[in-house]
Amino acid sequence: MNERYARGFASLAALAPEKAQAVQDALADIAPDMWRFIVEFGYGEIFTRPGLDVASRQTATIAALTALGNAAPQLRFHIEAGLAAGLSPQAVIEIIYVTTVFAGFPAGINAIAAARGVFEEKGVKMPLSQDLPPATTDRRSRGLAALAVTSKKAGQQVLDSLADIAPDFAGFILDFSYGDVISRHILTSGQKEIAMIAAATARGTMAPQLKVHVKAAWAVGLSREQIVEVIIQMAVYAGFPAAINGLFAARAAFQEMGE
Repeated sequence: MNERYARGFASLAALAPEKAQAVQDALADIAPDMWRFIVEFGYGEIFTRPGLDVASRQTATIAALTALGNAAPQLRFHIEAGLAAGLSPQAVIEIIYVTTVFAGFPAGINAIAAARGVFEEKGVKMPLSQDLPPATTDRRSRGLAALAVTSKKAGQQVLDSLADIAPDFAGFILDFSYGDVISRHILTSGQKEIAMIAAATARGTMAPQLKVHVKAAWAVGLSREQIVEVIIQMAVYAGFPAAINGLFAARAAFQEMGE
């Protein structure tokens, strides 16, 4: 027991004490040091850093694990932890919707299945209430409005870059990604950008898109510290190379903004 372990275990136990003990027990006979690494580094050093509140950190983690698509037990753990941190069941589902834009429908469907298991275990009443779009707006109008609030010039540059090769795809981005998903209202604009930054960093192949959403996060009011913290946290879930590349992309975005 040391100070990092004590701090980390206290943070972990506050989120999911029974599940935390189960993880420790599962590792005890084969890799007890892995449990120590998780507690001391993942929680004692990273999770307890200032800059992001607990709900924001769980938003980032749920998005990252959904985007990775290969960590269903850990995703279930963090969905439960997200509920303990104050995320509503609807917010958890919305995080998955946003991440589906980056990771694809199979990843989204599998994450929804993980959420269903947690909700049933926790006695969450389903079906959940839906965030239906206003009857007076069309998808393109909603998409353009959401783009104007978030990605602004950077997003328009992406659309323009597709005009000569796949103009219909630019329409899909506007109508589906922004009009159907990003324009929804259960998550705040900041929460959506946290989820998108986490997903793009975790996937590790999306530096141009990550730069767009670093700029969008800044535009909707996230601080440089908050944006950097989301990316640092990805070292725990997607590895150090993914986090390092994410930080390089963020640095480039800040420089382009003059920040």
